[in-house]
Amino acid sequence: MVNLLSVVVFALIGAVLAAGGAWLIVLGGSWYYAIAGIAFLIAAWLLHRRKPIVLWFYAAFLIVSLVWALWEVGLDWWQLAPRGGVPVVLGLWLLTPWVRRGLAPCAPDAKTPNGFGLSMAVVVTVVVAVAGMMNDPTAIKGRLNDTAVVENPDMGNAMPAGDWHQYGRTQYGQRYSPLDQVNVSNVADLTEAWRYQTGDVRRSEDVPETTYQVTPLKVDDTLYLCTPHSWAVAIDAKTGTEKWKFDPKVGMNSDRQHQTCRGVTYYADQNAQAGDHCAKRIYLPTSDARLIALDAKDGSICESFADNGTLHLEQNMPHKPSGYYYSTSPPVAVDGKIIIGGAVNDNYSTKEQSGVIRAFDIHTGELLWNWDSGNPTETEPLKDGETYTTNSPNSWSVFSVDEELGMVYIPLGNQVPDQLGMNRSASVEKYSSSIVALSIKTGQVQWVRQTVHHDLWDMDVPAQPVLVNISDEMGNETPALVGPTKQGDIYVLDRRTGEPLIKVREKPAPGGAIPEDHTAPTQPVSDLTFMPEKLTGHDMWGITLFDQLACRIQFHKLKYEGRYTPPSLQGSLIYPGNFGTFNWGSVAVDPKRQVMFGMPTYLAFTSKLIPRDEVPPQGSKKASEMGINQNEGAPYAVSMGPFLSPLGIPCQSPPWGYVAGADLRDGKIAYKHKNGTVYDMTPLPLKIKLGVPGIGGPMITAGGVAFLGAAVDDYFRAYDLTTGKQLWETRLPAGGQSTPMTYTTDDGTQYVVIVAGGHGSIGTKPGDYVMAYKLPDQKN
Repeated sequence: MVNLLSVVVFALIGAVLAAGGAWLIVLGGSWYYAIAGIAFLIAAWLLHRRKPIVLWFYAAFLIVSLVWALWEVGLDWWQLAPRGGVPVVLGLWLLTPWVRRGLAPCAPDAKTPNGFGLSMAVVVTVVVAVAGMMNDPTAIKGRLNDTAVVENPDMGNAMPAGDWHQYGRTQYGQRYSPLDQVNVSNVADLTEAWRYQTGDVRRSEDVPETTYQVTPLKVDDTLYLCTPHSWAVAIDAKTGTEKWKFDPKVGMNSDRQHQTCRGVTYYADQNAQAGDHCAKRIYLPTSDARLIALDAKDGSICESFADNGTLHLEQNMPHKPSGYYYSTSPPVAVDGKIIIGGAVNDNYSTKEQSGVIRAFDIHTGELLWNWDSGNPTETEPLKDGETYTTNSPNSWSVFSVDEELGMVYIPLGNQVPDQLGMNRSASVEKYSSSIVALSIKTGQVQWVRQTVHHDLWDMDVPAQPVLVNISDEMGNETPALVGPTKQGDIYVLDRRTGEPLIKVREKPAPGGAIPEDHTAPTQPVSDLTFMPEKLTGHDMWGITLFDQLACRIQFHKLKYEGRYTPPSLQGSLIYPGNFGTFNWGSVAVDPKRQVMFGMPTYLAFTSKLIPRDEVPPQGSKKASEMGINQNEGAPYAVSMGPFLSPLGIPCQSPPWGYVAGADLRDGKIAYKHKNGTVYDMTPLPLKIKLGVPGIGGPMITAGGVAFLGAAVDDYFRAYDLTTGKQLWETRLPAGGQSTPMTYTTDDGTQYVVIVAGGHGSIGTKPGDYVMAYKLPDQKN
C-alpha cells in the first residue's frame, strides 16, 4: 500500500512538472522543470518495479537539482526553499524504512536497501540550506555618518522644539524632530502611555481604499487629526482624552475611489486678539471636495471663511461627477494663503475634474491664483463661467514651502487615463509626473523637473518633497530638495532652480507601445536610486516548485523588457508596480547629519489593455490599483493588479520591503535591510522576517532613532538611524499605515505617536486607534 501511494505521488508530481515544464520551454524559459518532471516519472516507474536503484537515481536527481538551484540563485535561502522543498521532503520519504522495505527483493534473507547515497544527498542539501539561512545576499551592511555636519540647521518655520505644526513637522517636510529624550540607548524601554479611539471605524459599505493615513499635529497642549470619513478631532497631548470632535457629514459614495485623510492644517492669525473666535484655526479637507475652517479651541465653524466656513472645491470644474474629486492631503498655510490641490479618481473616465492647484485667502476663502498644468501660464483667478482644463495632471500628495525663496513645491501626478498617452497636450507632456516649483505670490511656474517622460505607468510623484540645506566639503550650503519617486529614484535638486545636485542621466527605455501611442526613447535616472534590478525567470518565487513554475510561465507570457515596459494588449509586467518603491509616506531627512531614511518597497504589477468592445460590463468603477479600470471615453480599459502566484503571494522573490539609509551629500546608499515579518500575511502567526511590503512613512529624531510602522504586519518599530538595526517593536491593535510623529508636554515628557487604523487596499487590520508611547517614569 505504501509503495502504491509512493508511485501515485511521484507519478502525479512528474506529470504536472513535465507538462508545465514543457510549456515553459515553449515560452523560452528554464528546462529544469520538464527534466525534473521526467525524473519524477522515472522514479515512479522504478518504485512501481520495486527497484532499489531508485534511491541512487533520486540521490543523483537531488544533487543535480541542488547544482541547478545554486547556479540560478546562489546561497539565498528564500530562493532555494521553493526549489528544494518538495524534492528533499520526498527524498526523506524514500529513506523511511517502510518505503525501503518495499524495495527489497522477495527472498526472505535479502537485506533492505540502506539508502546511503540518498542520505548523503539529503545531508548535502540540508547543509547548503543552513548556509543559505546564515546568508543575506540582498542586504547592504554599512553605516551612515553619525556626526553633525551642521550644528544649527535650517529646519523650516520656527516652532517650539516639542511641537509638530505641519504634516512633516515644518513646511520643509523633513519628518525630523530635534527631541532626543528618546534615543538609541533607551528606545527599547518605550511603553504605551495612552490610547485613544476616534470612533470612526470602517464600514461594510465603504470603498476598498478606506484607510487611516493621518499624521497628527501637536500645537501647545493639543493633538489635531482627521479620520477616514473626514472627522476632525482634538485630543489632549498628555492624556489622550478627547477635547472636541467635528463631523462634516460627508456621506457615502461608492464612486469615491479613496476614503482617507492624511492630515489637517493649523493656522494662527497673528493679527487676531487673544480669545478671538478662530484666532487659531484648523483647516479640514474632506472626501466630498470641501475645505472647512474650524476654531482650534473648540471645533466650531469659522463662518467668516468662504461660504459660512466651507470652501467648495469643485467650483470652476468642467465636469462634476459626484465622488470623482476630493482632497486627501492637508493644504499648506503660508503668506496669508491656503494652497490646495486635489485627488481625482484614477482611470474612471476621460471627463474628470481638473488637477488645478489653487491659492485662497486664508481668512476669507477668496481665490487669489490658480495654476492649471493644462494651461500653465494663466494664473489669474478664473472668472464666473470659465472652467479649468479637463483631466489635467493633479497633485494628491503634500506640498512643501520655502517662504524665504517664495516657492511652494508641488509633487505632480499624471493625466488620466494613466496607461494611455494619446492626445496629451504639450503642457500635459511637460508637467506630468514632475516636481513643480510655483511662486507663492502669483502661482507662476519657477521651474519644473520631470521624473518620467510620457508616463504610461501611473508613476505620479507621490511624496511630499523634503527641503534641506546640503553642505559641500568647504562648508558651503545649497538649499536642496529631496524628491522620492514611485520608480525608486531619489532626486536631489537645487530648490532654487530645479537643477540636480546628484546627477540625473537620461538612459534608453523600452519601446513597443500600442500603434496609437508611443514611448519616450529615454527616461531620467538619478544616481541616487533604489530602483530594482530587472527581473528574470530566476527571480520567480513560490512556496513550492508548482506555484513557482506557474509564476515562471506567467512571467514569460507577459511583455517585459525592464523598467518602463509599456502597457500592452498582451499584458505587461510593470516593475516597480503601481504602489511604487516610495509612495506618499516619503522619506525622513536628518538636517544635521544630512542623511535620509526610507522604506523602499518592491512589488511587481501587471497591466493589460482591453479594447473598448471587449470590456466586460461593470456595475461599479471602484477598481483603482486592482481589477478592471473602465477609462470611459477612451479606446481601451486597463486591467491591473499585483503580480501574484496561484496562492496569492507575490510571484517575485522576497524581500519585498526594506529599510534603507543614504547620504544626501554623495548620494551613496549606506545600508538596506529586510523590514517586517509575515506574521499577519499567513494563516499561521509566524514571525518570520521576510521583508514585507508596506505603505506609510518614517520619522527621525535627534536621538538618532528612526520610527516606522507601515509594513503589512501590525507592528510599530524603531531603528538605529546610523546602521538601520532594529532597536524596538511593539504590536499594534490595527495596521499602522500612517507616518508617526513625536512631541513633548509641559512636564518635559517625550511622546511618540502613531495612528493605527489599517489600509483597505493592502488588507491590514482596520481600527481607529491613536497610540502614544513614552519612556517609563524615572525614579527619584
